[in-house]
Amino acid sequence: MKVIVIIPAAGLGTRMSSAAGAPKSKSKQFFELDGTPILFHTLRKFAQCPSVSEIVVALRKNETTSFQKQIEKEKLKKPVRVVEGGEHRQNSVANALAAIDAADDDIVLVHDAVRPFVDQDTIVGVIEAVKKYEAAIAGVPAVDTVKQVERTADGAVVIATVPRERMVLAQTPQGFRFGLLKKAFAEAAADGFMGTDEASLIERSGGTVHVVMGSPRNMKITSPADLELAEFFLSQENRRKASLGG
Repeated sequence: MKVIVIIPAAGLGTRMSSAAGAPKSKSKQFFELDGTPILFHTLRKFAQCPSVSEIVVALRKNETTSFQKQIEKEKLKKPVRVVEGGEHRQNSVANALAAIDAADDDIVLVHDAVRPFVDQDTIVGVIEAVKKYEAAIAGVPAVDTVKQVERTADGAVVIATVPRERMVLAQTPQGFRFGLLKKAFAEAAADGFMGTDEASLIERSGGTVHVVMGSPRNMKITSPADLELAEFFLSQENRRKASLGG
């Protein structure tokens, strides 16, 4: 059984482009942490996982050449393939699914390019849950009070308070049996449906998605403020590695 990781990395990230001095055309996953693009920090985490067979990255066409030059220098322990990304995340993942050679019972993990602090426990936890349940995501409980609102001309108006104990904030990786995910994507494409994540397509297809405990550190870097916190997390990781002699 293979475990294939798909990293959709074709998005531009307009909020990140507001960072001081940032090129407007630069994708958020190529912003640097400690001199290395965020995407490469993410790739390293999955390349270190013994269960992972290969990694597929979906990129904008004009970023493919420079990425391939960088990935050769990385010398990761797992093979990395590149496919052309689409206009939306769902299109990018669909292109990757069409390009991989997998059996229906193989496992596909989909992970955000800009979540570089995912830990091995979370990755392995999702893989093990998929083996048992067919579909699983990483997630963390909501700690803030959640309000349901109605949008009006005068702004948002609260219409209900959602029970916090029933809320989970979805993270990645999200993992699925290849056959199940392929079917859900085909149904969504036939109906012209665009989901917010892969799990939403499985839910729509009638599948059950289980939740594996994620981590507050498994943050998604989407704004300049997130970069500051990411630099702090990375400095902590580097200190831990140094203390362990690695």
